[in-house]
Amino acid sequence: MVRRKNPERKMSLGGHLKELRNRLFWSFLFITGGTVGGWYLFDTVYALLKAPIDVAAAKHGMHTSLNFSDVMGAFDLHLQVSVFLGILMTSPIWLYNIWAFITPAIGKRARRYTIAFIFSSVPLFAAGVWLAWVSYPNFINTLLALSPAGSTNIMNAADYMLFALRLLVLFGVAFVSPVALVLLNLAGLITAKNIFASWRLAVVLIAVISAVATPTADPMSMFVLMLPLAALYFASGGVAFITDRRRSRRADGLLQGS
Repeated sequence: MVRRKNPERKMSLGGHLKELRNRLFWSFLFITGGTVGGWYLFDTVYALLKAPIDVAAAKHGMHTSLNFSDVMGAFDLHLQVSVFLGILMTSPIWLYNIWAFITPAIGKRARRYTIAFIFSSVPLFAAGVWLAWVSYPNFINTLLALSPAGSTNIMNAADYMLFALRLLVLFGVAFVSPVALVLLNLAGLITAKNIFASWRLAVVLIAVISAVATPTADPMSMFVLMLPLAALYFASGGVAFITDRRRSRRADGLLQGS
């Protein structure tokens, strides 16, 4: 009965604040649970991220060491990585809560587009993280190759671990960004013509993002990220082109019917 009397589910300011509080509470609850899980995954993640250093050091005949600067260093890193993993693992849940909070303010069609964006962004984000993961040993090998043979690389453990995790997330976010173009097109804010007309600027921006995201001066590492991002950009333009054609046909049909 409530849904029939209020099909648009309009709320007062107090209702919105209560809804926001509930969404934040459940998001925080799941992130906390994910952080607890991340705490127990820390040793596994630490070993996985440290492995490329050990392999590269053995290959180039040098010694490497991850160190903590003070007595609280290990605990701080453990906590930071746990929170990071908690946020990462529960991202579909808090993303959904964000969508569920803003969805009353947009139309029904836009809601469907937002759902499609969320469900498509998760596998794309995973693909970006996977690409960064398989490329990461090459990054580390290239960087450590600059050290003279027989030398010792003494690294701050927190700096190294957080650098590695940020790199993985940056690749994931970069893979998701072209999906935003499709969402904007579906919402009618941009057209395929706009996307293709800006391809030169897009390629330059993709090159800059790829150069910043890859920590080495090796051009091949840059192209590892640049090529799939460019392909995703033009693929988003293709999806927008199909959407524009459907929208145009629908508009022509309405004109003819009138």
